[in-house]
Amino acid sequence: MTDKTTNISDKLVREDVLNMVPYQSARREQAGGSCWLNANEAGGNNQLDISLSNLNRYPDFQPQQLINAYAQYAGVENKQVLATRGADEGIEVLIRTFCQSAQDNIIICPPTYGMYAISAKGHAVNVTTVPLTDDLQLDLALLEENKNQTKIVFICSPNNPTGDVINRNDIITTLELFKDSALVVVDEAYIEFCPELSFAKLLNDYPNLVILRTLSKAFALAGLRCGFTLASNEIITMMSKIIAPYPISNPVSAIASQALTQNLNEMQQRVIQTNKLNVEIGEFLKQQTWLEKLFISKTNYILFQANNASTLFNSLIKQGVLIRNQSSQLGLDNCLRVSIGNVNELEQFKSAVNTYNQQQENSTCKT
Repeated sequence: MTDKTTNISDKLVREDVLNMVPYQSARREQAGGSCWLNANEAGGNNQLDISLSNLNRYPDFQPQQLINAYAQYAGVENKQVLATRGADEGIEVLIRTFCQSAQDNIIICPPTYGMYAISAKGHAVNVTTVPLTDDLQLDLALLEENKNQTKIVFICSPNNPTGDVINRNDIITTLELFKDSALVVVDEAYIEFCPELSFAKLLNDYPNLVILRTLSKAFALAGLRCGFTLASNEIITMMSKIIAPYPISNPVSAIASQALTQNLNEMQQRVIQTNKLNVEIGEFLKQQTWLEKLFISKTNYILFQANNASTLFNSLIKQGVLIRNQSSQLGLDNCLRVSIGNVNELEQFKSAVNTYNQQQENSTCKT
């Protein structure tokens, strides 16, 4: 029997990895359930038709059809696009490309997406935390204090998990502040739900601007694992030295290319429906006596604060409805996040909430 003293993994692993707490994705954190509203997946399925021939051949490093399609969609030049295995790979490759292990650091602005810090720690890169202000905006003064002590600043807008948008002028100020010292990465994973707020048109104005995109959200292709990094040709060239030799498989390229050309109207209709359902669920939550705060959402999810967050969360799990508990995030005590799924899923969510309310009322009456 192998114990810790003879475990080869424990003997050889980096000490910081041994003590690292991994990112808890929705699938990793919660199993089971019949109604998944915990991972910000789009409601509905895509109507796609692809061929699975030529799988005996390695794919192109950056499939030209895919790069052409996304460049045209995003309104940028082909040389400003790098296709990746989800936006997560873009985060990792940026850190591996521009940050020296055990020497450089990144800046994150929590509450925010957890993979920025996990990817940095996975490569022994230090993490500086500059929390958002009470109104969930950038702390420009604190960012300036760290002006010469970072290589990459990560900004999520629309922000995950809060759902709101970071002030545009503040991001521009940050780009100016770090123009000679650091990359400013704007994560636009949810930008399809508010496309007018994208920074893509500013790529040529700010050489230190990097934008992360994905097909996982509004395109309803989370299972495809296809994302994009938008940046200057120089940055893309450097990242291309680090990324895996075949990051995008042939089937992924074919599906993604079709989604970006033939299925754009389907995506846009999905966004319209999602934004409508977002408002409806917001109104439903406002009616709840336990609601303490409803966060502004420009995404396919809503964050809300409840005075009974833990008991409500557990009740929904027992009823097969999975949402996300964000209470461990900085400044988000008693906060839960529900994804805007399809109509049937959201009806299940509302029914489960109503069942919980009735159980609580009955319990009160008995006492």
